[in-house]
Amino acid sequence: MANFPIVDTHVHLWHPKQLRYPWLKQVPLLNRPFLLKDYNAAIGDLEVASMVFVQCDTHPDDGLKETSWITSLAAGDPRIRGIVAWAPLEVGNCVAAFVEKLAEESLVKGIRRLIQGESVDFCIQPNFIDGVKTLSRHRLSFDLCIYHPQLANAIRLVEQYPDVQFILDHIGKPDIKNQLFEPWKQEIKVLADFPNVHCKISGVVTEADYENWSLDDVQPYIDHVIACFGFDRVIYGSDWPVSTLATDYNRWVETLQESVSGCSPEELRKLFHDNAVRFYRLK
Repeated sequence: MANFPIVDTHVHLWHPKQLRYPWLKQVPLLNRPFLLKDYNAAIGDLEVASMVFVQCDTHPDDGLKETSWITSLAAGDPRIRGIVAWAPLEVGNCVAAFVEKLAEESLVKGIRRLIQGESVDFCIQPNFIDGVKTLSRHRLSFDLCIYHPQLANAIRLVEQYPDVQFILDHIGKPDIKNQLFEPWKQEIKVLADFPNVHCKISGVVTEADYENWSLDDVQPYIDHVIACFGFDRVIYGSDWPVSTLATDYNRWVETLQESVSGCSPEELRKLFHDNAVRFYRLK
């Protein structure tokens, strides 16, 4: 384990009796409350210094309520130092007032509008592109959460906004289960050429075989994103509790650390701490 406190940049918390999450009905193993007490139990003795909460795809009418709820939790747990909130970016310039309201909360560091469940061309529709443009006015980043077939169009989105900071969630969700590398591998290289893009090494093992994955399965994918982005632009995330479908918390941390076992202590600290603080502007 790292001998310093880590920053977890991809934590989900939800309470189906307080907010509505339509997608949970399709995933029975996750269709229950996952709260801070459950997170604390999951991390065990591992020292997590800071957390970034990432929106959980609530019903659209509950988007602002989710941010308010997490803000109230942060008042009692100072480890929550950042929120990646939801916003309906697909409405275009009309989202400006919504984003401005979110930006009034100092904990809100970025926005995520899930792309993974949408059509391949969703993120290059004119209205969506206009919606992303509004983020730069408030120094808000954008979490790109896509499946690998959407990566080409994600590149087309990114290239239009050099003044918006992007981070690719879950290394772009490649098909690790079937050991598919192309065109994901080449497209990751293209995406990494944009200096305003970081890569979150999270949600990796849930793209592998839940029951039978090993380090050998995920190592080539982790190696490739680090080779492309370098240790200055890769960031650790747990994707808890979605990650529980394939691993426990400590096994994922140990797996990632083993995959970079040849790196320097400085590089390890960048991956698990420093880059997160810088990208999400954590106090």
